[in-house]
Amino acid sequence: MIKLPKTLSAWQTPAFKEVFELEVRTLQHSLLPLEQGMSQGSQITAAEIGVMLINTVEASSSIQVRAGIFFSSVIAGCSCADDPTPVDENAEYCELQFDIDKASAN
Repeated sequence: MIKLPKTLSAWQTPAFKEVFELEVRTLQHSLLPLEQGMSQGSQITAAEIGVMLINTVEASSSIQVRAGIFFSSVIAGCSCADDPTPVDENAEYCELQFDIDKASAN
């Protein structure tokens, strides 16, 4: 489960964008649905992700944040000695919406 307590604490402050982007960037990749956003590769790399805040909307019980996520993928081969498939990283991008509960930061 994704929990963004620092982002919730920074809501309606000048630091919100920076805090949100940093907190999401430090999340485990497995918590984010990046596989659904992949268009070129077959496996997500462990490389650091990039986060770009696109839009925020305040609802009665949550903060809805739309963000662009930049990440890398590879086309996984068999890794055999004679496998001609190069292991090149692909630049990937997807947009995610984070609904942050005001009471729990979930």
